Amino acid sequence: MSNFSRRQFGLAALAGTTLAACGNGIGNNGAATIDARVDSTLAFMYENYPGTRDLAQRSAGQLIMPLVTEVGLGLGGSFGRGALRVGQSTVDYYSSASGSAGLQIGAQQYSHVLFFMTQEALVEFRQAPGWAAGADLEYALSSQGETLRAETTTSLSPVIAVVFGQTGLRLGATLEGTKYTRIIP
Repeated sequence: MSNFSRRQFGLAALAGTTLAACGNGIGNNGAATIDARVDSTLAFMYENYPGTRDLAQRSAGQLIMPLVTEVGLGLGGSFGRGALRVGQSTVDYYSSASGSAGLQIGAQQYSHVLFFMTQEALVEFRQAPGWAAGADLEYALSSQGETLRAETTTSLSPVIAVVFGQTGLRLGATLEGTKYTRIIP
């Protein structure tokens, strides 16, 4: 019988965890579940933040992430799944994942929608193997729906992110980035 070193045990544990997370989704109803959540999220957003209807009508497409869960204790991360819609049609499914490091503690969940305001921004997003939110992203955060609308400064941005429905509490200062990756649910 051979003895496992700590390194071999760690690599075996990592490989097993990675393989377990790689379910291919064949034969499940993942797409239908994501679509139902996306519809519900859009209905909530339009009802509570009426200014977003104008953004949706002027956008080339929208990436809707119905539920993103974020946790942190020193190191942190977030994950969510959603759909890219052009017009009223779902054209692709995406996951979002981020990692963060810094002084942080807590957990929260939220919804967000990325509005691609130009056809070029939408094409760049769809053609990229993985897209990271960057400096050209304009955030619109509001607790009162009547104040959330496209202003002159945000309407010129290629991508506008609307974050809403936050629950939970997460405190701290971190460095993080979010990557969106096309998936097959």
